[in-house]
Amino acid sequence: MAGLSVDNVLALRQSILQRNAALKDASSSTAATGAGAAPGNAGSADFTKALKAAVNEVNGMQAKAGEAATAYERGETTDIAGVMLAKQQASIGFETTLQVRNKLLSAYKDIMSMPV
Repeated sequence: MAGLSVDNVLALRQSILQRNAALKDASSSTAATGAGAAPGNAGSADFTKALKAAVNEVNGMQAKAGEAATAYERGETTDIAGVMLAKQQASIGFETTLQVRNKLLSAYKDIMSMPV
């Protein structure tokens, strides 16, 4: 179990914290630039790019997890911890994407049911 040590877990935690900070910075800078912007498709294009990038990243994680599992099944690698970590990362990424989609659909339904 050399792949699942305290140092690896702490490094993963630090990576998650850095990503969260980067997401907060990106959302605050988008909100700051979008607040005084003229109405149009600039915000929509940014959101579309961000969503597409997130979906592509989740797809990449799932492909990487699938390749790692296949390599383990063939006996090409013996790092079960690495395989399980890749599968868990892909699962969490997928669940997060699914929850974002559900929130977007809920917001869309709420907006469409508002009286004019």
